[in-house]
Amino acid sequence: MKTLSKTLLLLLTICLYAQSSFTQKTKEPASLQERMQWFQDAKLGVFIHWGIYSVKGVDESWSFYNKKISHKDYMSQLKGFTASKYNPEEWASLIKESGAGYAVLTTKHHDGVALWPTKENHYSVVKNAPAQRDLLKPFYQALDKYGIKKGAYFSLIDWSHPDYPAVTRDSNRYKMQDDPIRWERFQHFFQAQIAELNANYRPDLWWFDGEWEHNAKEWQTEKINTNILQANPWAISNDRLLEYGNYETYEQTIPPTKPKKFPYWEACMTSNLNWGYHPDDKNYKTPYQVISIFADVISNGGVYLFDIGPKEDGTIPTEQVHLLKELGKWNKKHHEAIFGTLAGIEAGHFYGPTTMSKDSTKLYLFLQPNSNGQVMLKGLDNTIKKIRVVGTNHLLTHQVQSKMTWGNVPGIVFINVPATVNDQYMTVLALELDKPLKIYKSDGEK
Repeated sequence: MKTLSKTLLLLLTICLYAQSSFTQKTKEPASLQERMQWFQDAKLGVFIHWGIYSVKGVDESWSFYNKKISHKDYMSQLKGFTASKYNPEEWASLIKESGAGYAVLTTKHHDGVALWPTKENHYSVVKNAPAQRDLLKPFYQALDKYGIKKGAYFSLIDWSHPDYPAVTRDSNRYKMQDDPIRWERFQHFFQAQIAELNANYRPDLWWFDGEWEHNAKEWQTEKINTNILQANPWAISNDRLLEYGNYETYEQTIPPTKPKKFPYWEACMTSNLNWGYHPDDKNYKTPYQVISIFADVISNGGVYLFDIGPKEDGTIPTEQVHLLKELGKWNKKHHEAIFGTLAGIEAGHFYGPTTMSKDSTKLYLFLQPNSNGQVMLKGLDNTIKKIRVVGTNHLLTHQVQSKMTWGNVPGIVFINVPATVNDQYMTVLALELDKPLKIYKSDGEK
């Protein structure tokens, strides 16, 4: 009898623990800050522009919209989109190696071609191309395996859909105000496709695009946001969902200072001059350029979304593989100064990017090339306990010059950096401080 009681008690304990664990995993976030925390800590994402435009290597959607190619010739690329060498496991492994915390795949660009088996009567690579399979599901499954957050790019506009007003830059099928029934059909269409993506893949991040052609009411953004959060209460969206966006997106540019409109922001940039696969475009960034951009972005509290454009067969250009691997090698060495950090100090105190540990007791300096043996830091009102070269065992010495012994001006720190400790791309120093960082911002004693 005692044995039976113990068994029942054990089973009850297990059930209560399981229920508690389930509740914890499925609880809804209490605030936007909770939802955004993984994004803020991730620092790096990989953008993937993959679609039928990779067959001829033309601009994604814009090539027919701007009349560089006819819509008929553009859509004929469907016949050549095979995904014959597509290996989502290799994609996810490479993304993991880069250090990225999330990946965003173009589920549907402005051309209207879906990469999943949409039930809507419209183009998809499953129905209209030799690929003939869902390209999203295995990729998202691979991301889950590697602990990488799933991002879904989705174009609100659809220049191929018969119920969408715009056709090319200078022509339209109809005026929306003259045929509201037709526009309502299109609203039903894009809402249905978003519902499919919600139900089948539950993206962690929605990267909307094409919002500029209509207002929030016409896009039914409140309904979109409600449906997203019902499917995944932890999901976040970029600012192209207009008033329901959670973070600001900068395209092909870096703001010179920390943006003030949103507390969270992202800079998305291509690896060369194009988003999708362009065999004629050899103007690739160097690893140093990619790392410099990345360091600048995180210094101002942002997240870097680095873009690649696979070929139609699913292989990634070797130049882009190289960039991701070199970035990953550098990220691995300097992990502590990058991931899970805070934005650094204001520009002017140090000539280069900076970040801070979350408790503000470590300041990380990202050095520019050719520092000539010393770097300068102004306004540090702390005692430096130790200076380390991140990713190595090297400790560095420093001097404090021009400190007022009779006042509160902290002086200027000069750090000695011998050439032997320099990283191949960008050296990072960790300054361990006596207390949370304090910066003197005045231009003199008061």
